[in-house]
Amino acid sequence: MNTFKRLKEFYWPFKRFFIISILTLLAVTGITVVYPVILQITIDTVVIDQNFHLVPYVSIGFLLLMALKGVAVYFHQYLGDLFGIKSVFELRNALYRKLQFLPFRYYDNARTGDLMSRLTADVEGFRFFLSFGCAQLINLVMLVGLSLGIMFFYSPSLALVTLAAMPFLVVTVYRFDKKVHPAFTSIRKSFANMTTKVQENISGMNTVKSLSKENYEIGRFDDKNNDYKDKYIYTSGIWARFFPVMELIGHVCVVVLLGYGGWLVINGQLSPGALFAFFSLIWYIIGPLMNLGFIINMFSQSKASGERLLQVLDEKEDVFDKPGAIHAERLDGHVEFKNVTHRYDSEDELALKNITFDAPPGKTIGLIGATGSGKTSITQLISRFYEPNRGEILLDGHRLEDYSLKSVRHNIGVVLQESFLFSSSIKDNISYGLPDASMDRIMDAAKRAQAHDFIMDMPNGYDTILGERGMGLSGGQKQRIAIARAICIDPSILILDDATSAVDMETEAKIQAAFKEVMKGRTTFIIAHRISSLMHADEIIVMDNGEIVERGTHDELVNLDGHYRRIYDIQFKDRNMFLQEAR
Repeated sequence: MNTFKRLKEFYWPFKRFFIISILTLLAVTGITVVYPVILQITIDTVVIDQNFHLVPYVSIGFLLLMALKGVAVYFHQYLGDLFGIKSVFELRNALYRKLQFLPFRYYDNARTGDLMSRLTADVEGFRFFLSFGCAQLINLVMLVGLSLGIMFFYSPSLALVTLAAMPFLVVTVYRFDKKVHPAFTSIRKSFANMTTKVQENISGMNTVKSLSKENYEIGRFDDKNNDYKDKYIYTSGIWARFFPVMELIGHVCVVVLLGYGGWLVINGQLSPGALFAFFSLIWYIIGPLMNLGFIINMFSQSKASGERLLQVLDEKEDVFDKPGAIHAERLDGHVEFKNVTHRYDSEDELALKNITFDAPPGKTIGLIGATGSGKTSITQLISRFYEPNRGEILLDGHRLEDYSLKSVRHNIGVVLQESFLFSSSIKDNISYGLPDASMDRIMDAAKRAQAHDFIMDMPNGYDTILGERGMGLSGGQKQRIAIARAICIDPSILILDDATSAVDMETEAKIQAAFKEVMKGRTTFIIAHRISSLMHADEIIVMDNGEIVERGTHDELVNLDGHYRRIYDIQFKDRNMFLQEAR
């Protein structure tokens, strides 16, 4: 029960619904076990003693009990569902909230399909036990307890004989739970793997079709689907082995009841009506106990789901606001790195090695180097997506971690190499970082990003609804909207991570011209593979294997026979040859 105890904070605030539901269930169970008593009275008092004038009273009493039971069942089911629904509403919100604040380190290894499975299938699995399974378990205990009480009232000896097989049932149920719980945990993981495969396939459908890999993807999904099927079949096998044993134990009880109970009636130690009542009551015990496997099944699924949910809730947030964090509305944007060393995982190589540089307010810093050289790592540390292992990063003279996360990120505008747009209007996408932005501000940001003209050419202009991930726009158009989104928040620091890689040379020239105006008064970091994108920077930092190997202006670095010059020669070789031939 440890899993349920740890998730108590989500369902216990709504305990009143659960308690009232259980009270009404107690009424339902009480009325249910009265039926055999009415049967005993009818047989012994009305039929055998020939008191037929009692028939109307017995009938009316029976109908009233049925009506009362119907009302009690309604409140039990409604309040039980309300308890489960309200509980998982809070749980789902907590999970989603947790996902928003988990560090990038978590998402480096997390799979989208697996997370979606936890927020949907696992949450629903946990809810189903809260709404239905838990009540069924309590109902089983109450129904068996009350039935046994009446049986002992009629005949203690017959009740004891009937209970003789119960220890065997307890052992069987215990062994069943030991085997079925790991099986359901395995099913949950397999389902998450299958969901992840579907999500990846749909996201990468352009690549699949462009390489004619449809049959290959069908095969990969078939493997995941087969694994899910095999695990379910294995679990069904466990159920198939244990359920007949539990059923057999129940029927042994019936045989013992009929044999010994009949002998008691023959010897005058038990009335015929009491034997009939006993026969009904034993099914009130056997039925729930035969369903005990189903309840254990449900409990195991719920427990497995709860464990997977706790795995998310227990994740550590290693990037967070410290006590007394500085809340700054506007920063100057002075960034300093002092001997910063960073690695993403303890088993990874160092991503940055003793990085030191100074970026005064309003200056433009270019970052260039091969893939994996550490360029993006620098900007991710500035945004506090990760914390450095050693060294310190200063922002306006204060350690970066001394500021609140909101203060830091509200003052940083980021345009990533792969632009992500939401399935909403263009206007909402541009103003995402500043929802209260005026239309004039939104349009001004779009104009600076060279996006206004193509937006106005669309059917509904700025109110045009975009498809998933900006479907319907070219790569360059998506990137320009992302640039407008960064400009709209009026950041002190602007980070352009290969921001013009998806646009043509003519559009890049227009955006660069617009950036010259936008970057005035802002500290700007430009990550680029094209030298043309950063040759105007105040300082260019050349990265290699996590280290700064060269730094200086474009002209200074071109005159050095180093990394930058080699990149320059490669990129401008064809152009220079063309110019020479033209001459």
